[in-house]
Amino acid sequence: MKFCVLTLFPQLVEAGLHESIFARARKKGLIELETVDIRDYTSDPHRRVDDYTYGGGAGMLIQAQPVYDAWRAVVSRFDKKPRTIYVTPQGRVFNQKLAQELAAEENLVFLCGHYEGIDERVLDEIVTDRISIGDYVLTGGELPAMVMMDAIARLKPGVLHNEESAETESFDNDLLEYPQYTRPECWHGKEVPAVLLTGDHKKITAWRLEQSKERTRHLRPDLYARYEDRQTVIAWLSRQKRQHIHMMELLRRGLGEVLCFNPLDGALLLEKGGAVMLTCTSVEAGERLLDRCPIDLSGRLFCVCSSEIIPVLYERYHLSEARGCYQAYYTRGVPLPVPKDMDIRRLDLSFAEEIFAECHELVTWEELKGRLTARTMYGAFMQSDEGETVLAGYIGTHSEGALGMLQVRTQYRGRGIGAALESFMINLALTRGEIPFGHIFEGNEASLRLQRKLKMNVTDVILWWVS
Repeated sequence: MKFCVLTLFPQLVEAGLHESIFARARKKGLIELETVDIRDYTSDPHRRVDDYTYGGGAGMLIQAQPVYDAWRAVVSRFDKKPRTIYVTPQGRVFNQKLAQELAAEENLVFLCGHYEGIDERVLDEIVTDRISIGDYVLTGGELPAMVMMDAIARLKPGVLHNEESAETESFDNDLLEYPQYTRPECWHGKEVPAVLLTGDHKKITAWRLEQSKERTRHLRPDLYARYEDRQTVIAWLSRQKRQHIHMMELLRRGLGEVLCFNPLDGALLLEKGGAVMLTCTSVEAGERLLDRCPIDLSGRLFCVCSSEIIPVLYERYHLSEARGCYQAYYTRGVPLPVPKDMDIRRLDLSFAEEIFAECHELVTWEELKGRLTARTMYGAFMQSDEGETVLAGYIGTHSEGALGMLQVRTQYRGRGIGAALESFMINLALTRGEIPFGHIFEGNEASLRLQRKLKMNVTDVILWWVS
């Protein structure tokens, strides 16, 4: 990932990001940082880039042309136009959800204002996002840009030493992070909570959830209200758990939001990858939910719990294809055996082209890159006949949380690799307190046999993916 910062003070940005995790990530080549001095693109012999504002008023304004020329010099080197972020207190407020969204980009350009800001005409022409870090005014955009780059960079694979650290932190699922402890067990007469010393992961997970809820209720009642609203929807969905497990897990894991809900009509959800999930008590109820939806759903992928609503989606959103699938989920809570000699590792973007060549009919290039960037894909490695370590098979989770993309290369089939990979992913979900689930398209008998072999519950209710 590359960050480019257009600024009047490049030394300030370089100095601020010269230490700690960000600096180590730069040295490892995981992220790049380029600072561009806007003054280098002015025609003024004294390197001035500001002037008085039309209409009067206090302070000076940065001119449009040097900003535009600096931006053009940067973006001309990219294959496609990058997102350009103007750092301004007038923008939408930066948060963890937005950091995750921006972390999926390959290149980001930050435009840092100063004085009274920047000529509006160039902002209209080049800026894609206006973002603030809070409702207060600073002397320039450099500090907010550094805050955002730090938050975004730490979500990239390999930047943190512990790759799980970025996955269970404050604001995950609208809950603040639980309290944590280290040695010694007793300090100033205060003991580490006994449950953390038991080694019982189920009890520890439950304790941490309760602590997160209590902390959020006390410190951030606004976040807790959102959490409570989501719990109401989950409780309604749980009345038909076998049919709704995918929607329940979407909300439990913080992978989506509620667009519209009415206990008499049903629920309409949006997962962070952009797909829409709909369950409704009748076709008319489904239409009411769609009518009340606060965003445009045109061109989106839908997952619906009833085939009766499909003609409505065809007509409203010009969709044309529906594929039925079974839902499999694992509720036994007992970890599955994975062969100890099975070499399973997390995959990164370096495997993108290799995987896409084999599964391009199952996943788009952008989705695959997103899954790898989100660190949700794992591969099984084996020794080839030539003695090389090769990727023999792989599996991942889609953006809505479903297990998927399971592939084992032809020459390595029959060795239990597929079962080992899926068992590994099921066990990983269990450690996080999640219910593992996946969707199997009608006709995929091999996958259905594997699910039953792994003691997955397979529903007889068909879900429909409509595109």
